Amino acid sequence: MRYLGNAFSIQMLPVTGSLVSVEPVEPDVVASELSSGFTSCIGHLDTANVVSSLLGLEVQMNRINVSLKPEDTLFVAQITGGRLPEGSTTLPDGVKILFFKVRLV
Repeated sequence: MRYLGNAFSIQMLPVTGSLVSVEPVEPDVVASELSSGFTSCIGHLDTANVVSSLLGLEVQMNRINVSLKPEDTLFVAQITGGRLPEGSTTLPDGVKILFFKVRLV
């Protein structure tokens, strides 16, 4: 399964212990890898709208709990430099989104 979220939490890992790989990725790589389908786990509408705009993909707000399995990939859209104002569809000045690929190893 491929997920797109705006955060990574230890709660997403199996209880028995895990090694995790986290690597930065460019937005075009994320868009390409998700173009054939993914499950959104972005819990905020404004974040989903901005990420949709950045990736050129339809990203739904979808407040779900995710439990990663070894075959899963989680792409994280990490907002840095501030918060998104309510109703955002683009990034305000000084705010950016960095993308990361998270997998169990």
